[in-house]
Amino acid sequence: MRCSARMVRWLFLTAVLASSMAGLACGGHHYRVYDPYYTDYHVWNDDEVVYYRQWAAETHRDPHRDFRKLHDDEKKEYWTWRHNHGDHDHDHH
Repeated sequence: MRCSARMVRWLFLTAVLASSMAGLACGGHHYRVYDPYYTDYHVWNDDEVVYYRQWAAETHRDPHRDFRKLHDDEKKEYWTWRHNHGDHDHDHH
């Protein structure tokens, strides 16, 4: 009986760890970002990252720098650029 309880705990722990590792491998984190200059929200997902990296390349910035760590003037520049380069994934909720 004691051996089977230990086996059940081991299987449960293995399943929990495997599912959490699978969750880490399944894409990036998505969150909403408020654009105070245009008073709207954007979903920061893989699509937005493509736009961000394009902007970073065009403006000679590090494309891997976290948007949230940009200075306010850089964020304003990005949002102005972004609104002039298509905006099909707005989150107007």
